[in-house]
Parts: sequence; C-alpha cells; structure tokens
Amino acid sequence: MITTENVKNGVNVDQLMATIEAVQGNPELAKFKFRSKNNWIEGGNCVSSIKSFYGVGEEDTTRDKTFTLECDHPQVLLGKDKAPTPPEVILHALGSCLTGAMVYHAAAHGIDIDAAESSMEGDMDLQGFLGLKPEVRKGFNGITFKIKVKSEATDEQLEELAKYSPVFDMIVNPTPVQIVFER
Repeated sequence: MITTENVKNGVNVDQLMATIEAVQGNPELAKFKFRSKNNWIEGGNCVSSIKSFYGVGEEDTTRDKTFTLECDHPQVLLGKDKAPTPPEVILHALGSCLTGAMVYHAAAHGIDIDAAESSMEGDMDLQGFLGLKPEVRKGFNGITFKIKVKSEATDEQLEELAKYSPVFDMIVNPTPVQIVFER
C-alpha cells in the first residue's frame, strides 16, 4: 500500500496534529529548556555552541552535531567584523521565528504559503550602551519587520499566525533574565 504524507508548506501536517494532540493529552510534553554555551574570544567577539536541550519529557539525544554561532562588532564599533553583531542575530532570530510560526500555523489551518521573504530593521541609540545618557534605552527603540508573502490568505490572517512566534513574544513582553556569576 502506497501512502503519501500530508505535507503543506514543508510541514508534515499529520505529525503536527499528532504533536498537538499528544500535548493536549499531556501538557508536560510542551515544557522545553533550550541551552547555549558562550565563550568570549576577544573584544566583542564571542562564539556560542548549541547542542543539548530538554523537551517532550526528556533530555534530547538526537542531535549528532553541535551548532555554533559567532558574534562580533564592525570596526567602527571597535570589533574585527568577524561576524554579525548580537542585535543583528536578534533580528535574524525574530525574522526566522515569525516566518516559521506563520508557516507552521498556516499549514495547520490548511493555508498554502508559496513564498515568503522578509527584512528586519532595528534602530538604537548607543548613548545608552555607552553610559552617556542613562535615560536612553540600551537596546532597540523599535523593530520593523517587513514581509512579502505569496499566499491566498489575507495579511490579517498571516499576521495572527506569525504572532504565535516565541521570539516575538520574548521581545514584546519582558522576559526575566537572571545573571549568576560562577567562579
């Protein structure tokens, strides 16, 4: 017997629905812990390694390689321009997560996405980071996410689906961060 997968937008919808059903039956399966280890190289240059995470009720052991991400700063910011800046990596994470959330949720709703291309822009005033003006925010003052989507869905439908993005939620809502020094 030949069967075909129910795939929409590159997402196996049958597996997605089975996952949703499993989590509805056991909400503990939805609890994840993602991890990253970061090593400072010099100046603003750091390299992070990512491999292990906890999810679906257990420590994941399926990854056979470690992913690395590097950040640096351009020369004008006293870096060696070896990699994108941390704020640029945040823009990448936001764009990838908004797009991914839109695509997955569109698939779950039977909506075809034929193409998607986006650009992000965040503006910041370094006077806050440099300690020159304590009233100036150290991070982005705002982010503009522009996306061109080829789909029969309305912009409003797609925006609602994209807003399921965990990274969008992390950015628009305060996320507690605890800094712990280990010596």
